[in-house]
Formats: sequence, structure tokens, C-alpha cells
Amino acid sequence: QVQLVESGGGSVQAGGSLALSCAASGFTFNKYAMGWFRQAPGKEREFVAVVTFNGGRTDYADAVKGRFTISRDNAENVMYLQMDRLKPEDTAVYYCAGGLGFLPRAGYDYWGQGTQVTVSS
Repeated sequence: QVQLVESGGGSVQAGGSLALSCAASGFTFNKYAMGWFRQAPGKEREFVAVVTFNGGRTDYADAVKGRFTISRDNAENVMYLQMDRLKPEDTAVYYCAGGLGFLPRAGYDYWGQGTQVTVSS
């Protein structure tokens, strides 16, 4: 069955860095765009970043542009999110997702269970 497993979350002080990973199985990884989303307490889940099926193009939410970098390794079926210069407002549960389309911001087919990221001031 389809599985998306996030790892790498944790606690960090503002200005620090974290690297998230998402290991995929059960579907044809290199045919899907892969994205990161996040949900803070009391807020709706929001788009963070997406990478095309072949890793050639990326798109970011304005709130993270210039600080976060999304990438993927199709040989290993893994997607990454490098998060630098973290801010307290980045605190959320981060989810990885797989969807069809070029650089989708919605309509994803597959979702992971999430990993907590906490940034203290």
C-alpha cells in the first residue's frame, strides 16, 4: 500500500535549521509531484513547497521563499525539505504529499502522517 513517512522534525531555536525527509513507497514516485504542507495549532493546513516529478522545477509559499529548499531523489524515492533561518511562526506539523499535475498546490492524492517542528524564540 501507499506509504509516505516523514522524519527529521524536532525543536530548534529561532534562526536555526532543520532538514525533513519523506520516504515514499507503494506508488510510482517518479511520476508524481511531491509537496510539503504544514498545519499550526488552530489554523488550517497550508501549502509550503512543491517539486515537479523530475525535480526540475520548484514552487514555494511566500512565507518560506528564500529560507526553505525542497528537493527529491527519485533513485531513493525520497523527498527533502531543508529549512533554514527558522522562525517561531514556522512551528507546525509538517506533512509530505504526492499528487499529479505540474506544480500543484492542492488536490494531492497521498499524504503522510506528519512530523512536528517547533521553533522557539
